[in-house]
Amino acid sequence: MARPTTAKLDQARIRAAALALVDAEGLDRLSMRRLATALDVSAASLYFHYATKDELLEAVAADILANVDTSAFSSGWEPGVRAWARSLRAALAAHPRLVPVLSHAPGRRADALQRADDIQGGLVAAGWPPREATMIGAAAKYLVFGAALGSFAEGFAADPEVYADRYPHLGQAHRLAARAAEVDRESFDFALEQLIAGLRARYAREMS
Repeated sequence: MARPTTAKLDQARIRAAALALVDAEGLDRLSMRRLATALDVSAASLYFHYATKDELLEAVAADILANVDTSAFSSGWEPGVRAWARSLRAALAAHPRLVPVLSHAPGRRADALQRADDIQGGLVAAGWPPREATMIGAAAKYLVFGAALGSFAEGFAADPEVYADRYPHLGQAHRLAARAAEVDRESFDFALEQLIAGLRARYAREMS
């Protein structure tokens, strides 16, 4: 009996399989050999499309970050920073095990450089000096990637006895893990709005 024909191997299929493997098992478990097994192809066929695992991961990162929104800078620096930071956090939150790859500097990837240019250009066009625009972009990125490193809420045990008596100010901490996604999202939004409020005050003071 003839072996069933497998789906055509192309770069999009390879990237999707690599992302699924990382999401399920983590970066350390991804190898070209294991990926080839998951796709039911030879490892050599993968190298025809991607010369190295790092090259493949950069392509996967580009896919994930493609929908990060920098368009709102056309409406002003505040909506621009807000939409960019929230959309970047959403992309990272969807694939937390890939954050080490996603955190790489733009390097020479055209898509990443274009987003960096959009952010810098949007801030400068709104009146921020180039140096401060760069620092704003960096500060917002620090905030986003700090939030992506791990869940604050999931770091607390669900057993109230852990906190009883010894930690009187953490009497409700055992409830956090059950609402982790909500707590983490709202905490990030709180921090982002404080950053924007501080920048707004600086803008009013220095740009008026």
